[in-house]
Formats: sequence, C-alpha cells, structure tokens
Amino acid sequence: MIDVYYWPTPNGHKITIFLEETGLDYKIVPVNIRKGEQFAPAFLKISPNNRMPAIVDHDGPGGKPLALFESGAILLYLAEKTGKFMPSETRARYNVVQWLMFQMAGVGPMFGQRGHFLRAAPVQIPYAIERYTNESRRLLNVIENRLAESEYLAGDYSIADMATYPWVVGTRREPEQLQSRPNFKRWLDAIGERPAVKRGVAVMADLPPEPLDAEARSILYGAKQFERR
Repeated sequence: MIDVYYWPTPNGHKITIFLEETGLDYKIVPVNIRKGEQFAPAFLKISPNNRMPAIVDHDGPGGKPLALFESGAILLYLAEKTGKFMPSETRARYNVVQWLMFQMAGVGPMFGQRGHFLRAAPVQIPYAIERYTNESRRLLNVIENRLAESEYLAGDYSIADMATYPWVVGTRREPEQLQSRPNFKRWLDAIGERPAVKRGVAVMADLPPEPLDAEARSILYGAKQFERR
C-alpha cells in the first residue's frame, strides 16, 4: 500500500495518474494546502519542503517503508518500482528523464507563475503576466515541435507525458493556442482519453470551490510561508 499525501493540483495529478495507470494500491491522505496542513509537523517529516504530493511506500526497498517528496522523484521511483512507463535501455531511459526534467524545471514553474499572476495575485501586474505568458507559449512551441516528430514526448507514452499533461491541459480554455499547435492538440486529446488519466484527475475533483480569501492567500503565498517550523 502507498500512502499519497495529496491535494487536487497538477503536481498531485501526476501521481494519481501513474498509480491508476499501473493499478498499484494506494490510499489518499488529503493535505489541504489552503488551510495550512502542509505545515503540520508530521507532514514535514515526510516532505520537508512543505509541498505536496509526497508518498510513503509501505513496501519500499528491502520491504521497509520509504517516504519521498517531489513529484518528479516520486514518478522516477514508481517507474523503477513497477518497471513501467520508463525504459531500462540507457538512451531511451534518459530520453524520458530529459523530458521529465523539462517539465519540472520549465513547464511547471512557468505555467504556475502565469496562473498565479493571472488569477491569484491581488493586483494585476502586466509585465509579470506578459513575461510568464510569453515563456509558457514558448514552451508550448517546444512541445509542438517535439510532437511533430514523436507520438509522445519521449517516444512511447511515459512518465514525462504524465508529468506534463496536468500542467498544460488548461490550454483547452485557449482554443487559439490549440489551433496553431495541431500536434500538441493531438497529444492532449490522446492522453485525455486514457481511462487511467480520467480516473487520476478525478481524485477529489468533487471538492466544493473555496474562495481565495486573505487567510488562504497568506498560507499559500504570504508571510506564513516564512515562519520557521
């Protein structure tokens, strides 16, 4: 059994998609990031960076529990544990790894900042919106060019696709971006139709909407982030 410390965010979806694709037994442990549950001492022992997702695999290496944080590290571990969605041959393996790192270092941070300044920032900052929108669209062009020569990011469907999809699926709200990137749209549609992906993104998707009030904003972005714990 794998405990998944989770909230329905793009990084959380990466892990539930993988688990649904492989059929591994898992239990969701909700971490309400708007209420500050990511700062609980018990959670910080598992995820010292006070971010979710994190996991505890009770059947880890040597039969001993293993705790992991950082979604990319979790995906690498689970792929090695199951022998699925990442090849063992060195060249093919590092092809997957490089596209996973592309998501971790580029797609996630840039799309995250764009979303923040568009929808969460208390004031609209045109320069920030333009900066992160331009960089996000540049990254979409990288993806489009790659998918013009490959069905998936690393050849076959892999953890690189699982990591990237939750961060870029919101592009569906911008049809003009899809129209100019037909290979990206084809990839987006193909992954979105996978039954395991549908199940993975449905985990806790029925939560009632919560307003981003002053307390939640402070927890997510403000002074509470800097309190020593």
